[in-house]
Amino acid sequence: MKSPLLQAFFPFLRWFPMTGLTFRADLIAGITVALVLVPQSMAYAQLAGLPVVYGLYASFVPVIVASLWGSSNQLHTGPVAMLSLMSAAAVLPLAALGTAEFLQLSIMLALMVGVLRLLLGLLRLGIIANFLSSPVIIGFTNAAALIIGLSQLSKVLNVPFPRTDSFVADLWTVVEQLPSSHIPTIVFALATLAIIIGTKKIAPKLPGVLLAVVLTTLVSWLVGFERNQTVSVDAIRDPAARQLALDSASTARAIDSLGRTTSSIAQDIRELAKARDDDRFAELALLEADLRVLTREMEHRKLANNERQVDLHRLRFEHAVTAEGHDVFFRRGQTPADITADGHTWRISKVQGEQITFMGGGAVVGTIPAGLPRFDLPSFKPDFFWALLPSALVMALIGFMEATSISKAIAAQTKERVDTSKELIGQGLANIVGSFFSSFTVSGSFSRSAVAAKTGAKTGLFAIFSAIAVMLVLLFLTPLLYHLPQAVLAVIVMMAVFGLINIRALIRAWRIERQEAIAGLVTFVATLAMAPQLANGILLGGGLAIVLWMLRTMKPRTTILGRDADGTLAGAAENNLPPLGKHFIAVRFDGSLNFVNASHFEDMLLEARMRNPQAKAVLVIGSGINAIDVSGEERLRDVIDTYRDNGIEIYFSSLKAQVYEALERGRLFDVLGRDHFFRTKEKALTFMESTYDNDTLTA
Repeated sequence: MKSPLLQAFFPFLRWFPMTGLTFRADLIAGITVALVLVPQSMAYAQLAGLPVVYGLYASFVPVIVASLWGSSNQLHTGPVAMLSLMSAAAVLPLAALGTAEFLQLSIMLALMVGVLRLLLGLLRLGIIANFLSSPVIIGFTNAAALIIGLSQLSKVLNVPFPRTDSFVADLWTVVEQLPSSHIPTIVFALATLAIIIGTKKIAPKLPGVLLAVVLTTLVSWLVGFERNQTVSVDAIRDPAARQLALDSASTARAIDSLGRTTSSIAQDIRELAKARDDDRFAELALLEADLRVLTREMEHRKLANNERQVDLHRLRFEHAVTAEGHDVFFRRGQTPADITADGHTWRISKVQGEQITFMGGGAVVGTIPAGLPRFDLPSFKPDFFWALLPSALVMALIGFMEATSISKAIAAQTKERVDTSKELIGQGLANIVGSFFSSFTVSGSFSRSAVAAKTGAKTGLFAIFSAIAVMLVLLFLTPLLYHLPQAVLAVIVMMAVFGLINIRALIRAWRIERQEAIAGLVTFVATLAMAPQLANGILLGGGLAIVLWMLRTMKPRTTILGRDADGTLAGAAENNLPPLGKHFIAVRFDGSLNFVNASHFEDMLLEARMRNPQAKAVLVIGSGINAIDVSGEERLRDVIDTYRDNGIEIYFSSLKAQVYEALERGRLFDVLGRDHFFRTKEKALTFMESTYDNDTLTA
């Protein structure tokens, strides 16, 4: 018998004793999941702005840790689309894509997300996620899915995707390049789409994603899809194109220099701010002014170079070799008659210093370093901590809600119990330990978890088997992935995230509660408008949802009652009914009576009195009052005194036990006798009619 304390520290002990049948089921499920995991992880690494090998790294150690310390037997942890894009969006403003600093900050962000999730789990604060309402999550998920999917469009078309502070503007730049798209790349993308959809319809048991990867990689290798040539700028024989390339290289060097300068100035500003030396206030102000000017200059140069990148890619060249054996490139149609071109169309892919990379085919994954990730302390950069913290917190909560919803959905079928706090701990440890092995942020995957449940996974051992499969790929199979087209990975991402779009849920929310639906719509629009800073969209939507909830709490539903033709009580104004009595008023208050809405309660009673000035009594039907606090009780005393001064009595009926007891503890009965309280509304109405509407008494 396992000790509960021991199992609390080592949750994986629940897997044992394990039968041979369970082991075989987990082995089959693990292999099946690995067939999906390998191509997905590479695609999501690119979504995070990282080389594909880091997707495989994130699918090794974190998967093992999460399975050992999580609470769900079928949840599979690893790279996921939404957090991958959020990771890129959080780091991109702080470091250039493809640099060592970008990689370091991505890993540092994973560490921060892991620590936050671990703290939330240890403190059992998973309830914080409840502050984000369902429509807000739906709005964010729909917007994020669109952003993630459409961000892959440039890879399907094989055109540049300039990155600025506006995703919508960047996407429009991609759309404008449609005439410059690469037809063979589009063919590979469409073939991938056809294979995955066709496999799902014709042979659903086959791994369509893996089949698409294998077939397209094989065809890419056979036809020589990749065709690159790196030469010096002098190899371009068109003066205008050569000057454009030189300007691009020069501006890139200026941007790097400005980046180093702004980083140094920012460090000086932080040190001066910490010193709090009043004598150096003027120096601090000058540095801040310089930083703003240089930052604007750097952004201006980035925008200019983005335009040059697009202009360079639109140019078409022909490649030839001179008699001396030198590679030269002429504008298409301008090759001299005495020189024979190779017959291919070439485009400028990259400008780096004095070197130009020409592309005569499509983009492929390229060289993937073989070998397992090394243990290495993640770089912690204090200067960037506060800049990354908001994104880290949102990613921790979004990832947690995603993993929890997946776990609960599967648990509803398997009848197992999911402990959300333990799941937070498992996810937190996976990100923390993973950051020591070059992993970016990971979370629970819906698609892979669904595959695991469908193929009969019994314990978390299946995830360890999938990680072992990734290990074998890293050790022995990376050369086989060299010719995998980038467009194939883009389609895999698109198909995964577009399935997350759920318009019906927002429509249903609109029918149920329009204020919540508005919060969801605002979240959707704000996330799209603020992209790539996705965290800002959900923070705005979550804040709006809380404000709307507070407004509803401050003004709960209050109704002056009348009697319908069938004898039931209903709102007098809404149903055009006369009041219940000539000399008394019956009102219903649906909400807790507290400091937030006590004033509204008083206003409601005053309004009721104004509508029926001849009333001598007011009956409050309190079946909807769930609680009362000190402010509510004090306001109640004020209302009673005010009404009595005007010759009006207040009565209550149908109060819940906790409210009645709170009034009793507050000695309200010393002010208002117990004869003013009725257990049921029927008894109260009978009393009111006989006391205040008796024609003999009121004549």
